[in-house]
Amino acid sequence: MKSKKLGKNTICTHVGEVEDSQFKGAISPLFMSNSYAYEGVDVLRYPRYFNTPNQEGLCKKIATLEKTEAGLIFGSGMAAVSTSLLAFLKKGDHVVVQNTIYGGAYNFIVKEFPKYGIEFDFTNGFSEEDFTSKIKDNTKVIYVETPSNPLMKITDLKMISRIAKEKGIVTLIDNTFASPINQTPVDFGIDVMIHSATKYLGGHSDICAGAVAASEEHIKKIWDVAINLGGSLSEYAVWMLERSMKTLAIRVKAHNRNARKIAKWLDKNDLVTKVYYPGLKSHPDYKLAKSQMKGFTGMLSFELATTVNPSKFLKSLRLIKPSMSLAGVESTILEPAIASHALLGKEERKKQGISEELLRLSVGIEDRKDIIEDLNQAFKEATK
Repeated sequence: MKSKKLGKNTICTHVGEVEDSQFKGAISPLFMSNSYAYEGVDVLRYPRYFNTPNQEGLCKKIATLEKTEAGLIFGSGMAAVSTSLLAFLKKGDHVVVQNTIYGGAYNFIVKEFPKYGIEFDFTNGFSEEDFTSKIKDNTKVIYVETPSNPLMKITDLKMISRIAKEKGIVTLIDNTFASPINQTPVDFGIDVMIHSATKYLGGHSDICAGAVAASEEHIKKIWDVAINLGGSLSEYAVWMLERSMKTLAIRVKAHNRNARKIAKWLDKNDLVTKVYYPGLKSHPDYKLAKSQMKGFTGMLSFELATTVNPSKFLKSLRLIKPSMSLAGVESTILEPAIASHALLGKEERKKQGISEELLRLSVGIEDRKDIIEDLNQAFKEATK
């Protein structure tokens, strides 16, 4: 049976498995070697070339989930982002960037691109005019992130693809918050899909990794840069990630269900002034999100009322962990202004709408009533 015909759970479980030809084990064996034969072999294997047995298997799984021809695994999400952008940009080129993106990606662009002589412009918003007005004769890439971190804004992928293809521009998307379970951007014409595999793909807060999925032509361009930058992933982490992805579809569906219910609960809470979740009908991009997403993700953000002490609220949580990362099976919470988006600076955060009262909640797979109870008791403690 062809992998394209398989369901998501089956792809997660079986595609890309490495055969245990010696002992016939049920799971992929781990090949720890960093040195392989070079004589009389079809492939010259080396970890930094992204082609060891476990790397190849995992890349096939990720590519199949994203409905692309090929994939690459990196040592972090930022390694995947930076390598992919540099693969399609050189001195004198220009990139149009969505105005709200992950803080690390923003910092990489504004700090590093001037050193390479690469021009960039951030959009003022998310409309077609916002993007087309920034395109120049030397624009080679459009870079977007949807849903965006941390305000959960939705970008129209069909629109991005259309305006890019009209001008021969390559499109890159950070698909981390959605995961390939909730969103497959290639369906809308996007060229390159990037993930912080540390998040939903790994899902257990114990792996740091990145992933890219695209056509063989585009992956070859990224690979040409990747082997020089050296952002490969250790074999054990590759094996751990392949293991973790077996439950990806099941986990993401559980995250989705919990987050939608909790977003509705927060939306009715008088101690919350605003909830950012594309699964709420009150979200300005709800219809767009529904048209291009199969699920609304386990990520949401909300702003506390002035009567709530943010520090006391976070310290009062018993189940939900204040934590730097996200998308693990456990619920975590973070203050973007002092953590994920601290590198933007206060003025840029204000420009993007990231307030000091904003909290980003990564909803886990715990029983929903327990998550709500933890939030509820923390609200009570923080208003005493």
